[in-house]
Amino acid sequence: MLNSTKMFFMFTLFFSTLISISSNSWLGCWIGLEINLLSFIPLISNSNNLFSNEASMKYFLTQSIASINFLFSIIMKLILMKNFEMNLFISIMINSSLLMKMGSAPFHFWFPNIIEGLSWFNSLILMTWQKISPMILLSYYFNMNFIIIIIIMNIIIGAINGMNQTSLRKLMAFSSINNLGWMLMTIMISMNLWLFYFLMYFFLTSMMTFLFYILNMFYINQLFINNMNFMIKINLLINFLSLGGLPPFIGFFPKWIVINFLINNNFYLMTLLFMMMSLIMLFFYIRIIYSAFMFNYYKMKWFKILIKNKLFSIINLFSFMSIMSMILTTFFYMI
Repeated sequence: MLNSTKMFFMFTLFFSTLISISSNSWLGCWIGLEINLLSFIPLISNSNNLFSNEASMKYFLTQSIASINFLFSIIMKLILMKNFEMNLFISIMINSSLLMKMGSAPFHFWFPNIIEGLSWFNSLILMTWQKISPMILLSYYFNMNFIIIIIIMNIIIGAINGMNQTSLRKLMAFSSINNLGWMLMTIMISMNLWLFYFLMYFFLTSMMTFLFYILNMFYINQLFINNMNFMIKINLLINFLSLGGLPPFIGFFPKWIVINFLINNNFYLMTLLFMMMSLIMLFFYIRIIYSAFMFNYYKMKWFKILIKNKLFSIINLFSFMSIMSMILTTFFYMI
């Protein structure tokens, strides 16, 4: 695709999210979501790649079903209710369509399949930016009990399904589903906390996807077949563990705040579930890193990967900050 066309669609993609979240009517929100959908499809479709064509088709179908559902719920709401009261059926309908838009469990089946056909940059957009408008719209009108069930499903499905994945993109997709459970919990606590958690998640995911993009890696076995520079492996270690939420990395900090809120509000079972599923996530992250560090296929190592790139030194700096900032935040938190 031409660069100018790509820039135009990128602009409409970002602009449509702003339309959606700043709209003062449900119809305006729907229009924003539609523009968002129609500007993302040209970005992901590539005539030379059958996988990306299939992904764009699947994305269009699932998102249009969710949009139809959303529009139907809004019209039902306008017809049935003159005043803005909470109706169980309609709130669940609106919530379900928004959850389907962001790829949340149990409407998550399209999400890993589509990510499998995308480039790393497009998967980053799908895992981060495309979740903003549905989540903010969800915060306007959510059914508490329904969302709690959804959160439990998200963290369990994200953790369990990530166990048997060999594709890094699918692994990142299930990691995204797991983090979505945490983000939905932050929405129920406060929007400021959601923004903080989302920014942290965006930062860590973009670091991971950028590393994989530089190394041109799509499957786990490439991590230990390729002869990588030690610094690259250290970066992978730090970013994976930070994404899993292990102290003293910065990814633990937002999760720590969420757990604090949950314990203060007597959600003890929920806290236990969150912590257990984080352990499963960490288990398969550590398994990948362990393989990358320990396995040594001498016969396979025809070349050594050395990145002579200014951007890579920035990643090194961010990884160092990831450790240091957590130690500092812990210090301030104790004060």
